[in-house]
Amino acid sequence: MLKPLFILGAPLLFAFSPQQPAANPAPSSTPAGAAQLVNPVKSTPESMARAKKVYGYDCAMCHGDNGNGKGDLVADLKLSLKDYTDPAALKDLSDGEIFSIIKNGKGKMTGEGDRAKPDDMWNMVVLVRSFSKK
Repeated sequence: MLKPLFILGAPLLFAFSPQQPAANPAPSSTPAGAAQLVNPVKSTPESMARAKKVYGYDCAMCHGDNGNGKGDLVADLKLSLKDYTDPAALKDLSDGEIFSIIKNGKGKMTGEGDRAKPDDMWNMVVLVRSFSKK
């Protein structure tokens, strides 16, 4: 009879024991002041190639191969996306805001969250900006 009582008592012991405060979480890559963030990453040909590859897998289906907002799924999902080949489409967005959208998503777009490293997301910002420079 002591065994079952012990097995049931252990979770209760933890449930009522004083909790230690959680350690401070790591600083977010997208603080509330994302609009003021400036891209800290210097892109390289290798990092841009990686950004293009990820864009091709994760983004082009909606945003289009060249960022024109006319990807294969746009009509099916009834989306209206910005044309990033037009410089006016991004003129009011800072690099930090674009980074935040890539990380956290916006509207129906899911964000990369913790799946991507911050440096890779910053390189994606550079890639998105490059669409209007062609």
